[in-house]
Amino acid sequence: MKTHSATPPFLSVVAPVFNEGESVAPLVARLHETLSTLNRPYEVVLVDDGSTDGTWEQMKRAAEMYPAIRLIRLRRNFGQTAAMSAGFHEARGEIIVTLDADLQNDPADIPILLAEMERGYDVVSGWRQDRQDPFFSRRLPSIIANALISRFTGVSLHDYGCTLKAYRSEIVRDIHLYGEMHRFIPALASWVGGRISEVPVRHAPRRFGVSKYGMGRTIRVVLDLMTVKFLLRYSTRPIHVFGRWGLFCGTLGLGLLVFMTAANLSYRIWGTRLAAELIKRPFWVMTAFMLVFFGMQFISMGLLAELQIRTYHEAQRKPIYVIREVFESPSTAI
Repeated sequence: MKTHSATPPFLSVVAPVFNEGESVAPLVARLHETLSTLNRPYEVVLVDDGSTDGTWEQMKRAAEMYPAIRLIRLRRNFGQTAAMSAGFHEARGEIIVTLDADLQNDPADIPILLAEMERGYDVVSGWRQDRQDPFFSRRLPSIIANALISRFTGVSLHDYGCTLKAYRSEIVRDIHLYGEMHRFIPALASWVGGRISEVPVRHAPRRFGVSKYGMGRTIRVVLDLMTVKFLLRYSTRPIHVFGRWGLFCGTLGLGLLVFMTAANLSYRIWGTRLAAELIKRPFWVMTAFMLVFFGMQFISMGLLAELQIRTYHEAQRKPIYVIREVFESPSTAI
């Protein structure tokens, strides 16, 4: 049974949990110890992402021992992004803080994030300056991924992969997450006008269980980065990317056809050696026609994407802009 208090909490802490049975009890204890000193109403939302090691039972025991704990159990393992999205949907606080359930993020750093948000930021990301993970298998891929994400999204952060982040609820509830896109939330938030900041946080070695991350995750992140890049720049104007390549290929192909035609006429009139050599090689003629064909294909894809984008926005009645604030003049009625 799900019950809600009359007054929504100020802060919601969301933690995706997958096979972290030994970590749940100390995590909840440390969260309660930190959050109880804020003197603000809070809740802790734990999302069990299809655990198979008895984690759900440990979560229920913790909920019986501490107040303001809400538990969400997914039917199977959908992945961290899906679990985090479920937590965002269920969270009721004005501010939403996320962290890992493996005790590597320190709940004592939450007040640091909140203090930074009071300066007017919409997203505050943690930066694990002294990261306690193996270098080649975890830290090196992370360094490369952070550099790529910062370069392609235009939002420069040292540590996109740090789960310890704080968000204003109106930012994350308007963002739809897929794949491994939870790590791209700062970039997506920046796209809708959010202000982004980053603060150093502590990072502890893993105490229990095994890491759920591997090199395969890095490949998925790179693929999702392509999607995010497209969404950030061309989600409302896909013809700009497809049309650009279409015009490039089409112009190159037409130019090559004009050149081949001129070479053919040159051979017939003057019998030049260059023209003779080109005419002997049908590869260039085929290449020219293929480039023209590719150009037409790209432009057609762009036009079809434009139709799909408009259908998407009109079907959901979702505007292509986000209103930050509304001001109305005082009534002049007597």
